[in-house]
Amino acid sequence: MDLVVATRPVRPDDLLRFLRLWPRLSPETRYRRFHAPVDRLPMAAVRRLVSVDHELREAVVAVVGDEVVGVARYDRSPDDPGTAEFAVVVEDGWQGVGLGRQLLRDASELAARSGVRRLTATVQPDNAAVLGLVRRLLPCATVECDAGVLTVSSPISASPTPVPAAVAG
Repeated sequence: MDLVVATRPVRPDDLLRFLRLWPRLSPETRYRRFHAPVDRLPMAAVRRLVSVDHELREAVVAVVGDEVVGVARYDRSPDDPGTAEFAVVVEDGWQGVGLGRQLLRDASELAARSGVRRLTATVQPDNAAVLGLVRRLLPCATVECDAGVLTVSSPISASPTPVPAAVAG
């Protein structure tokens, strides 16, 4: 049986879904997402993750049934609203099936539509999955190393093609 993974913008009622996602993330996945060994997220942090204005802050979730299994987000720079930092996390059991690619594609499209022209991210040098994702989706990206962390920067432009609503998993 094929499972359908729907992607959509995050909503405030996703708070409980985010709380249920957290224990399904391995310590390594949490570390790669937050660049630190984070055992638990304070409720204020979870609220911030689901509270977006869909302009300066945006997040797209991947949902299977009633569970969030992945999230891609961007936050626009207060100094330069044409630039936004992105992050992606996918539940361990869903990694490697193209879900991160779909989420980043959807978030990038939304960012471009709202006027973002450059995406940035900080990535650990040994995070081959995210670096491969960047190479595939952001082929014009530059990667610089600073104090043992990679900084990715890529121009983006609005795509004439519509954002797909779902991926098969």
